[in-house]
Amino acid sequence: MTPKINLLSVITCPVCGYIKEETMPGDSCMYFYECENCKTVLKPRKGDCCVFCSFGSVKCPPVQASGSCCH
Repeated sequence: MTPKINLLSVITCPVCGYIKEETMPGDSCMYFYECENCKTVLKPRKGDCCVFCSFGSVKCPPVQASGSCCH
């Protein structure tokens, strides 16, 4: 059975605390994300494959589907 993939994640900027719900790409990672509020460009933390795995409320779809990173 294929796991249900959640494409919505709430991303929180670690610099200014701005919170926004975003739709994640279904088949790839997002390596950069610009905070709408403070314009900081977020990059994944060491060991994470994308900004959603680092700063989102839900891991990216490739990790949800297989449990592994999408590199």
